[in-house]
Amino acid sequence: MALQESGEMYLETIYVLSQKSNAVRGIDIAEHLGYSKPSVSRAVGLLKDEGLVKKDQEGYYKLTEAGEVLAKRIYERHTVLTKLLINLGVDEKTAAEDACRVEHYISDITFDAIKAHMKKYGS
Repeated sequence: MALQESGEMYLETIYVLSQKSNAVRGIDIAEHLGYSKPSVSRAVGLLKDEGLVKKDQEGYYKLTEAGEVLAKRIYERHTVLTKLLINLGVDEKTAAEDACRVEHYISDITFDAIKAHMKKYGS
């Protein structure tokens, strides 16, 4: 299944927020992304339809197993690319913003090559 960039952003956000708290609400996602609650509800509903997110009895969002696998992959791309850009001399804020854009479009082949390079050269 190929998610659009926005779907990946929602999965990554739910993953990041769930690392801080087991209780991820729609309002938390909206605040983190700077989107309206209705926009979040619609987008998360689409992710639920894809079997990537579920809502528990208390109304908290959780990633399904498949959703967590994808979210971890997206988050890894974000963190690795941010680190690479910082190592190249880009300031942290710009590196994080640029990594956020690139993480959704870079191929697996290129990303794996970047990871191998960073591992080999200790970056």
